[in-house]
Amino acid sequence: MLTSHTLLDAFSPDECARLIAIAGQSKASDAGLVGQRRDHNLRRADLVWLDETPENDWVMDRIIALVREANRAFGFDLTEFAESPQIARYGAEVQGHFDWHADIGDGPVAQRRKLTMVVQLSDEHSYEGGTLELMPSAAIRSAPRTLGSATLFPGFILHRVTPVTRGERHSLTTWAHGPAFR
Repeated sequence: MLTSHTLLDAFSPDECARLIAIAGQSKASDAGLVGQRRDHNLRRADLVWLDETPENDWVMDRIIALVREANRAFGFDLTEFAESPQIARYGAEVQGHFDWHADIGDGPVAQRRKLTMVVQLSDEHSYEGGTLELMPSAAIRSAPRTLGSATLFPGFILHRVTPVTRGERHSLTTWAHGPAFR
């Protein structure tokens, strides 16, 4: 079974900079806030949801095309994008990170996450740490850090973002949804 698929040059350097600028001009939420409590041991990041920002239809058009292309390799039954894409900022000042987790979770929407896509928006030399790691088996694999690359993987694959120790890492994440895995 295919555990991940990377599309290099999914977004151009100018488009990545544009997305980071959009996030910088928008009100971010604390990703460590879970319900009414904070859990910064699990995740420290700032999030901007793209459906809350104007004039970003081009992003969703690109996401649909990329997911369509990558899903040729996975062959999943995908039916919708039930959640807004998010731009995350992981900053060194708080050792931004996201500990091991899978994207299929509780709740009616998270249960239907079938394919996760993470796009590298930051130049790999502008920060240290912040590596997207996947654990499809006992071996841990690092996703490419190439600017504009998109890494796609099934929602049940364990993954994390290691702590950022210098600079800041930005990424665009979205999920394609469909009927539950069998």
